[in-house]
Amino acid sequence: MTAAPDALRDLARSIAHEGAALAREMRQGGIDVADTKTSAVDVVTEADRAVEALVRQRITAQRPDDAILGEEGDDRPGTSGVRWVVDPIDGTVNYLYGLPDCAVSIAAEVEGRVVAGAVVTIPTGLEYAAAEGHGATRDGRLIAVRPTPPLAERLVLTGFGYRREVREHQAGCVARLLPEVRDIRRMGSCALDLCHVADGSADAYVEAGPHPWDWSAGGLVLREAGGRFELLDGSLDLGDHSVRNVVVGAPAQGWDSFVEALAQAGFLAAPSA
Repeated sequence: MTAAPDALRDLARSIAHEGAALAREMRQGGIDVADTKTSAVDVVTEADRAVEALVRQRITAQRPDDAILGEEGDDRPGTSGVRWVVDPIDGTVNYLYGLPDCAVSIAAEVEGRVVAGAVVTIPTGLEYAAAEGHGATRDGRLIAVRPTPPLAERLVLTGFGYRREVREHQAGCVARLLPEVRDIRRMGSCALDLCHVADGSADAYVEAGPHPWDWSAGGLVLREAGGRFELLDGSLDLGDHSVRNVVVGAPAQGWDSFVEALAQAGFLAAPSA
C-alpha cells in the first residue's frame, strides 16, 4: 500500500471534509459539554467524539494496517510505518460557543516524520493542505509566508493552556513579548494559527504545551509554505514534559530574532551550560 505523501494528503483532505461536515451538522442542533479533561475549562463535546470515530472508521477502511493517534480515543497500533495524527475538533471551545476558528486536523506520519496533512474549518469548509515536497495550499491554491518585517512590526499569534499554573506562566510571557511586537492575537486553534502564518495572515506563532494532534498538520502546512516550524525547550517545568514543548512557527527569514525575543520574554529554557 502506497505511502506517497500526495496520496496520504488527498486521503486526509477527503476525510477532514467529511468530519467537518459532521461537526457542522451537529453544531446546528446545539452542542453541550460531554466531559472535561485537564481542567473544568478543557472541554470535550459529543461532536469531538463523533468526528474522531468517523475519522478512525474512514482511515481503517482505507488503510487497515496504519496506526492512529487521536485526541479523544485510544491509540491504534499499526504495522505499515504510517501513523495518522487526528484532532477531531481543534478549537473545541470556539466550536462550543459558535466562534469561527475551529477545524478538523488530520496528519500522516511515515516512520515518525509528518509528510501529509489537512486542516478543514468547520463553519465554512475552508481547506489547508500539504504534502512533503509538494507545497501547501489553501482551497487548492498554493500559499506562501509573507515577507518578514522588523520584529516591532510582526503580528504574533498565541494560545493558552487549560491548567491554571500553565496559564499564569504563559500570561507573563505574553505580557513581556507584547511591547516588542506589533500586536498579539489569541484565536483559539493551534492548527489554524499555524496555517494563518503559512498563508501570510500573521507573522509568527508561539505557544507552550500543544500536543502532536494540535500541530502536526498545521506545522507541515507552514513548512511547505516556506516557513519554519520547531518544538523548542520551554522554561516552565511542572514535572510534565509536555508543557516544556514550546511550539514556534514563523518564516525562516527573521527566525533568529523572533526566537531571541521569545527567550527574553521567558518562553524558552535557558541554554545548557
